Amino acid sequence: VQLQASGGGLVQAGGSLRLSCAASGRTFSNYAMGWFRQVPGKEREFVAAINRNGDLTYYADSVKGRFTISRENAKRTVYLQMNSLKPEDTAVYYCAAKSGIIDVRLGSKYDYWGQGTQVTVSS
Repeated sequence: VQLQASGGGLVQAGGSLRLSCAASGRTFSNYAMGWFRQVPGKEREFVAAINRNGDLTYYADSVKGRFTISRENAKRTVYLQMNSLKPEDTAVYYCAAKSGIIDVRLGSKYDYWGQGTQVTVSS
């Protein structure tokens, strides 16, 4: 699976962005999808994940209630709607794909990764 993330940018605190991750290659609907983020000098952090059918979602406590993950299997795309953004949300955001729904919060369990898109939230 090849993954291409997009939608990042510069936004003021309190604003919104929607990230997209388009997949190609293997059957997209076979994979659970996740979003992670990383700040230079820090470990990669789990943000959100969604199962193959889109009826189960998982969130980090730090984004729960502000971010929403969704997917459209017909378009081979997963989204991350980010509202009420905070400066601490600034990071490079990566999408990833894995088989199965176990350990979705662990980046090491993912099989495929996109290239990342920068999100910068100004105060």
